Amino acid sequence: MAQHILALDQGTTSSRAIVFDHDGRIVSVAQQEFPQILPVPGEVEHDPEAIWSTQIQVAKDALAKADLTAREIAGIGITNQRETTILWERDSGRPVDNAIVWQSRVSAPICDQLRADGHAEMIRQKTGLILDAYFSGTKIKHLFESHEGLRQRAAQGEILFGTVDTFLAWRLSEGKYHVTDASNASRTLLYNIHSLEWDDELLEILDIPRAMLPEVVPCSGVFGETAADLFGQPIPIAGMAGDQQAATFGQACFEPGSAKNTYGTGCFLLLNTGDQPVLSKNQMLTTIGWQIGDQVTYCLEGSVFIGGAVVQWLRDGLGIIENSADVETLAASVEDSAGVVLVPAFVGLGAPHWDPHARGSIFGITRGTTAGHLARAAVESMAFQSCDVLDAMQKDAGLQLESLRVDGGAAGNDALMQFQANLLGTEVQRPVVAETTALGAAYLAGLAVEYWDDLDDVRKNWALDRCFESEMEPATRNDLRTQWSEAVHRSLRWEKTGQ
Repeated sequence: MAQHILALDQGTTSSRAIVFDHDGRIVSVAQQEFPQILPVPGEVEHDPEAIWSTQIQVAKDALAKADLTAREIAGIGITNQRETTILWERDSGRPVDNAIVWQSRVSAPICDQLRADGHAEMIRQKTGLILDAYFSGTKIKHLFESHEGLRQRAAQGEILFGTVDTFLAWRLSEGKYHVTDASNASRTLLYNIHSLEWDDELLEILDIPRAMLPEVVPCSGVFGETAADLFGQPIPIAGMAGDQQAATFGQACFEPGSAKNTYGTGCFLLLNTGDQPVLSKNQMLTTIGWQIGDQVTYCLEGSVFIGGAVVQWLRDGLGIIENSADVETLAASVEDSAGVVLVPAFVGLGAPHWDPHARGSIFGITRGTTAGHLARAAVESMAFQSCDVLDAMQKDAGLQLESLRVDGGAAGNDALMQFQANLLGTEVQRPVVAETTALGAAYLAGLAVEYWDDLDDVRKNWALDRCFESEMEPATRNDLRTQWSEAVHRSLRWEKTGQ
């Protein structure tokens, strides 16, 4: 009997597969990194064949490690790096070019022109997104402009578009299913999050043929199955969601006002706003969290560009730590940052500032400043930035946060999580199972095949590892946040100032 769920977690730097049991516990995991292609500064690409080959291999490896066959897998859930754009030939399945990764700024000139033409507000109203090269639509247009005749072939149905979830579903089914889910569709600049359909006006502005677009399906639902020869027999493909939405689902943030923050390379904070989209007045993104049946749950999202990457800078740029894990010990070597504030605007600032001209800054250095103070200020910058995002979200949603659920690599840093609770003045809750992205995809698939009964069944699986409660006096909290705000203000538009 099928007693497990297989989650495929296709990320920006690696492909992973995790087998989960009914309690939401990890049975086995397999992971492979794949190359990053960096043609010029600001551009990032992947080889779609490398994405596919690593993902299918780790799926097979995870089953082998667990000593399981396809017969024992109730369903597959897919979660993926969002916005990354792939075009391929319908007949051959061959990609026409490398995938353009979400991080790539290659389509920034297209965004500038759309903004100059006055389309930014209309796009925001329909999609909930800020016009930026981050999203998929302008990446498609860039590929059309880079390959003669490609748009015409797409209009004739010869070329297909997909984000990574779509590409994987196509390959898993050997070309039988060309689908995406509502959460990934909402990140393309092409999908109307109110009418829940590809939008003709958006397609016209970007000159993108409808014929190349995938069918949009709910995040939870059996829409196909794998080709029989991949795993020995077909397995239902029953769940799909973008990585941050999947992590929010995996954290069981099912009620309006519940939120999660992922502390990875960047920090991604999502707040459940219920069944109505909330258009931000504070530079947040409005996005579809997930769709189950006809029921859509919306979220506000804030993206911090440099989260855990600041620790990599301490390691690779300054050389004050040898391994990333050493930062916790170094930061703990001092009682506090001694007034040192580090704003890690290495590539500008994301939400809620959205200032590409901001640059990294360090304030409050004295003769007494040590490597420990710099390390502590660097780690604390993740908490400060997350507070800025959450404040803006709560203003938009008119909701007061009761607790914040956390995941990602840096969430394992106890000192950081305690400082986050101190700054927020509310509880920070870290779960036992940290692989919440893959777990969310597993839950979505498992609900579709009735492996789990309902959301209450899923909610019961969430287990607390540790709860961090605020231990800071309000006056101290206000002083620290005021100091941080002043440091951010001085960092804004620095690149312009220095020219």
